[in-house]
Amino acid sequence: MSAHEETVVHHDIGESPEGAERLIAKPAAPEAKAGLQLRHFVFVALLVLAFVLPAFTKNFVVFQLTQTMVYAIAIVGLNLLTGFNGQFSLGHSAFYAVGAYTAAILMEQAGLSYVWTLPVAGIICFILGFLFGLPALRLEGVYLALATFALAAATPQILKLSPLEHWTGGVQGIVITKPDAPFGLPLNQDQWLYYFTLIVGLILYLAARNLVTSRTGRALMAIRDNPIAARSMGVNTSLYKASAFGLSAFYTGVAGALGAIIVQFVAPDSFTLTLSIGFLVGLVVGGVGWLPGALFGGAFLLFVPNIAENVSKGLSGAVYGLLLIAIIYVMPSGLAGFLQLIVSKVRGK
Repeated sequence: MSAHEETVVHHDIGESPEGAERLIAKPAAPEAKAGLQLRHFVFVALLVLAFVLPAFTKNFVVFQLTQTMVYAIAIVGLNLLTGFNGQFSLGHSAFYAVGAYTAAILMEQAGLSYVWTLPVAGIICFILGFLFGLPALRLEGVYLALATFALAAATPQILKLSPLEHWTGGVQGIVITKPDAPFGLPLNQDQWLYYFTLIVGLILYLAARNLVTSRTGRALMAIRDNPIAARSMGVNTSLYKASAFGLSAFYTGVAGALGAIIVQFVAPDSFTLTLSIGFLVGLVVGGVGWLPGALFGGAFLLFVPNIAENVSKGLSGAVYGLLLIAIIYVMPSGLAGFLQLIVSKVRGK
């Protein structure tokens, strides 16, 4: 067998649309190395584009791009739970709300810098997610979905309660002061928050990527694929599943804190069940189990409803539904599956 006919076994963990650890036959080393170099080149090119983009766009567009990244962070968190651990959630708007209110209260009432509100919001949401994940261990499938559905439905009402009104502002919400660029940087507020969100998003993305390719990530996927087999091999399924819920809530809480700082306002009615469903839609559209697809999912979550409203204000919901159906029909496995199909056809030629 010649060198070009040989194949190598490659463990593709978390980068396929299914996100599973699979054995894939790939071309010999030179072609595999070329593909890796191409992915690195594309990543660097997109990163450079992301850093220079605010200099050539209007402030409102910069604001929209920043919000897209915030949604992408939340979708990455949901992907860790659903795509890589197999737990279904319709309640992530609750963690997003907790993160947002944590940032708002700490900034406006405690005088804490917006930078430090992010880890605090993430830690609080991790604890809440872990604690919620413990009793949810007895639930699977639609029953877990119903439990998280109840969490999302109850959160806006809890935030309106009179005993909490001193901190949450009740139905009036809390107005947040938008921070200026530090160190005298020649950036306006929107541009600075764009770069700040981009840096935070890159750190969290790389952390998630390293997690899913680690031993912990393989344990999470083993629980998703066959929990009985995972348990028989010594994996503490209860601890891993609760930790996955907590980590997913951590990401969503940080996203909520960033979203509150960017929008400059939080109110209970901003975190309804619709937001949770939007996160799930963004996850499916971007590709379940494929981390880079979160950015595409975030863009879909932000821009497609606006496009639908521009087409017809009275029938925006129907237009949105038709657009979603069309995208799912064209890309039944999300963007991840669509790109994989294109790559396989190109290689087949």
